[in-house]
Amino acid sequence: METIRIMKFLKLSLIAALLTAEPTWAQSLTGPQNNAVRSAKQYLNISGFSRRGLIRQLSSDAGDGYDIADATVAVDSLNIDWNKQAIRSAKQYLSISGFSCKGLIRQLSSSAGDGYTESQATYGAQQAGAC
Repeated sequence: METIRIMKFLKLSLIAALLTAEPTWAQSLTGPQNNAVRSAKQYLNISGFSRRGLIRQLSSDAGDGYDIADATVAVDSLNIDWNKQAIRSAKQYLSISGFSCKGLIRQLSSSAGDGYTESQATYGAQQAGAC
């Protein structure tokens, strides 16, 4: 009986350690990259972003001004569902203006717009109800 209790304790301890452990990639990020991660998370709490758009926001002089390499590492270290981000962006556009399906996809995928891939933009526009 005591062995079972010890095994349960060890199992629970291991689970707790795994849940609170810092991911391996986070240990290897530099200070600026960790700061860029924090900034990226703040942006994602406010609005939908494509990978390209988020890197651009973080590295732009008009944005945060992180080095583009640091911004890229930071964004790529996060587990972001870009299709969900495309839906968020599409819904945001539709909340302020009318768009045709084609027009919304073009806006979402344009390099001058949001910078989603064509498939992400299409998915977002469809899921948001524009198509």
